[in-house]
Amino acid sequence: MITSIAIALFASFVVARFNGGVGKLPVMGYDTYNAFGSDYNGSLALEQIAAMKSLGLIDLGYNTFILDDFQYEVNRSATGELLGNKAKFPEGIVEWTKKAKSYGVTISPYSSNGLKTCGGYPGGYGHELQDLETWRSWGWSYMVKYDNCNFPSDNITQQNEYGRYERMEVAIDQLAAKYNEPPFIYSLCQWGWENPQNWAPRIAQAWRIDNDIKPYWNSIATVLKQASESYLATGFYQHGDMDMLEVGNNGQGTPVGDLTYDEQKTHFTAWAFLKSHLLIGTDLRNAANQTIEILTNKEIIAINQDLNEGQAIAPFRTDVYYQADDASYTFQNPPGYWAGNSTQGPIFMIINTADTTQTLGFNLTENWAVRAGRQYKVRDLWLHQNIGTAVRTWNVTLPSHGVAALLLTDDGPEPANETPPYSFLHQCRNLNTSILLKELPTSTSVRV
Repeated sequence: MITSIAIALFASFVVARFNGGVGKLPVMGYDTYNAFGSDYNGSLALEQIAAMKSLGLIDLGYNTFILDDFQYEVNRSATGELLGNKAKFPEGIVEWTKKAKSYGVTISPYSSNGLKTCGGYPGGYGHELQDLETWRSWGWSYMVKYDNCNFPSDNITQQNEYGRYERMEVAIDQLAAKYNEPPFIYSLCQWGWENPQNWAPRIAQAWRIDNDIKPYWNSIATVLKQASESYLATGFYQHGDMDMLEVGNNGQGTPVGDLTYDEQKTHFTAWAFLKSHLLIGTDLRNAANQTIEILTNKEIIAINQDLNEGQAIAPFRTDVYYQADDASYTFQNPPGYWAGNSTQGPIFMIINTADTTQTLGFNLTENWAVRAGRQYKVRDLWLHQNIGTAVRTWNVTLPSHGVAALLLTDDGPEPANETPPYSFLHQCRNLNTSILLKELPTSTSVRV
């Protein structure tokens, strides 16, 4: 009886929270922060949106535009409303929004659960429903990115992080009910504090898993390491947000980055396969061909936006510790071996975390979605071609910090008389006695 009641309560909670049907898949779009920080205005934002259109990014699904921090006036109106920054949007925020939406994007707001945003502009604490009403009146309608800065002291809030974020969740539901409209997607930006994978799915469709990303390999690797510890919470309507993309920010961005081409491919693959938001964060006006090649990889995007498989890939091995030059800081490489499933078939992501070219091998059945005793066609999702047929194992040779994104397709039974008769040696048994091989006398003859 207790079990059935618990299941019913959980089911009713899920239906109530997500009856708007929004946020099933990770969000794709653009965020101003990584490229420009505070140094942007309406004209620059429109240029980015125009580039998104001309480059085909909007048609690929990058269809929301987030004006990150610094877009408001420093003070609210006399009645408490947010005001669009007149210097940044001289035509007015409503007129600017009309121009932006004419390209086919939605506009998504940014705020914080405190009295001020991280940049010192009006925060949402105590104004949650009022701010939602304001954004709606401006024509903003898709996702609320909600930061974690400048919140009141504990004796005022008498809430922990969950409670401070729950205030906006309640307001989002109230707004949707008032106008009989789909609710805003709710994306928390709390930098992985207080293990959000344990509580954020109750109130939001996404939550940040770690600190702000930077356009350096160690930052990418650190986020991946954190993802390896929290990936299990990811699924439909609940996404671990690994932060905005740094693809394209080699030699530019805020701060200026130094990611190699291979590191950027690894970055994009990992974010896509782990079902994170894909939010472009580079200046598209002068984007390199390699940047556009990465951002428009339809086969990688298809994994991220799979309508039938919401689970993130999972690590199946871990790498060794690496001691940085600074003896006070020990950095652990993220796992290099990841696997999962997709509508099209089992997938693998193999990352060379070393500083030199490496050949890395694995057993196919280390992926739970692979059927033992079958052979598989292997497709490279960066080369966009089939590269062979795998029986039992597969090897890849990768440059430093490079990635292999592999899609497997069942190609029938493996060849006859493959040995050993089991995928793993420790699974081999005497076919007559079912005794583990390691338990048999050394004189016993068993085919392995």
